[in-house]
Amino acid sequence: MRKSLLALLLLACAGLAQAQVQLRDGYPQRYTVVQGDTLWDISGKFLSKPWEWPHIWHANPQIANPDLIYPGDTLYLSFENGEPRLSLQRGQSRGTIKLSPHARSTPVAEAIPTIPLGAINAFLISNRVVEGTDSFQGAPYIVAGNQERVLSGQGDRIYARGAFDPEHSVYGIFRQGKTYTDPDTKEVLGINADNIGSAQVVATEGDIATLELQSSNVEVRLGDRLFSTEERPVNSFFYPSPPTREVHGNIIDVPRGVTQIGKYDVVTLDRGSRDGLQEGNVLAIFKTGETVRDRITGEQVKIPDERAGLLMIFRTYEKLSYGLVLNASRSLAVQDKVTNP
Repeated sequence: MRKSLLALLLLACAGLAQAQVQLRDGYPQRYTVVQGDTLWDISGKFLSKPWEWPHIWHANPQIANPDLIYPGDTLYLSFENGEPRLSLQRGQSRGTIKLSPHARSTPVAEAIPTIPLGAINAFLISNRVVEGTDSFQGAPYIVAGNQERVLSGQGDRIYARGAFDPEHSVYGIFRQGKTYTDPDTKEVLGINADNIGSAQVVATEGDIATLELQSSNVEVRLGDRLFSTEERPVNSFFYPSPPTREVHGNIIDVPRGVTQIGKYDVVTLDRGSRDGLQEGNVLAIFKTGETVRDRITGEQVKIPDERAGLLMIFRTYEKLSYGLVLNASRSLAVQDKVTNP
């Protein structure tokens, strides 16, 4: 059981004045939901700015417990006092109703999600950014494997050295990955901690702990670091919205290692919470223009940056954030720019 994504989306905007929204050229008068749709995809069929989705849902207090949107349901666009509204006709002859900003609990195994959570689940659960080198180097580390093994796997016992919190018995195992720096100021923004697995403390003696490996993605090595569970909620509800401040940043990495970035790829940005970014913020992506040689004058000339897509922030750190590419009109790459939509 979890709260309705759509109802929460509406609830987040309840009490706000209706804003004039811009409909997309060629918008449909009706649309029937199909398997695989997301609310973001559907809103993009009607609106030029899909994050303005809540503004066209009509609040009808007569409907106390509206259901979620399911495949087979049909959406109808109409106008009231010149403002666009969406009505919904349920599949299987359930009648026409209007949706209301009312939160409820309901199973959503087959309901239409806001965004494709499957594309970011691994990052929501396991990926981690460590703020600085000192934090990483100060974490407990694996000093030995059982029977002097150098590499260990699931079910093995390992031994680690460091300061262990008696309040935590389960630790994630991480290996130091890329160090991220600001491309302009060269400030260290954070270190990507590659998730290796998890282990549970079964005994401690001084600064040495005995742990049992509960899971491992790859073989665990001597020197891998241990961090207690990150104390932040795993957010599965995202409300696309523009940032409240001006944001100018860059894509600095693609965690899964590809060089060409497309729809539903995850990217790392060099901007975070200190820059005003919040989970759910939508940013426009601009393809960085190439620098070419003017054959007439011989000068080096930079081609203008060109808008090429949108992404949504789904995890923020102080100086970095992860974003999910929601659409891309052309192939994107590291060093492409991001700014307010």
